[in-house]
Parts: sequence; C-alpha cells; structure tokens
Amino acid sequence: MPDQLGKIFAPGETIVRQGERGSEMFVLQRGRVEIVQRSANGEEVRLGVLGPGEVFGEMAIFERHVRSATARAVDEAAVLTVDRRTFLRRVQEDPSIALHILRSMSQRVRQLSGELTVLRSCLAAQVDGPREPAA
Repeated sequence: MPDQLGKIFAPGETIVRQGERGSEMFVLQRGRVEIVQRSANGEEVRLGVLGPGEVFGEMAIFERHVRSATARAVDEAAVLTVDRRTFLRRVQEDPSIALHILRSMSQRVRQLSGELTVLRSCLAAQVDGPREPAA
C-alpha cells in the first residue's frame, strides 16, 4: 500500500547516490537507511545507519554541491522528500525545525571529529612504530 506522505523503498534500494546533484532532503518515517561513501580507492565505507525521525541529505538544502554519500534502505523504509522551498517555508512557520536540523548536523560533525581523532591516532602509531619506554 503506497504511503501518501512519502515513498516506500525496498531493502537494498538506493534513495540517493553519491555524486548526484541534489536539491532536497529526506525524513525517515519508518525503517532504517544506511549511509555509505565510496573512498578514493573505490571501497564502500558505511558511515552510519539512521532510524525513524532522522533526516539525511540535508546538506543539499544549504549547498548546491553533489551528494557526498549514498543512502540505501536497510529494510523497507518510508521516506518523505522535502525540497528547499518547502523547508524554508516550514522554517518560517516553525523556526525550531531549523534548530533540529542544526542539532542533527552538529551531532554528526562531533561524531565524525571523534572518529577522525581515533583514526589519526592509529595512523600516527603505525607511522611512528612502537615506542620504547623512557629510561
């Protein structure tokens, strides 16, 4: 049965693809969506899995760049599409929507910063090799 407010994606179905132009964001109503990114060597890296109520693709609302990652349904997912015009109109009606999006983006930046710190630390340990105890 089709969802009147959004689109239903089957497990494994791609919602948006890295490198595509985008002008809308998405609200996950039901199901789970994985966010993956292709590295420079072509390897696919899972950045995270989102659940109901979470948003993705929101960078397209603020920037006019290509998508930085691919979003794919993990299980059947109901997804609402929100274009820039609708988003801006809704923010004028209820500014707390913008705060919610900013909070979500801030949490992602914080999480990615933590992961980057761990990776840099691991890389430095590999480059420097094992350290000898001080005498």
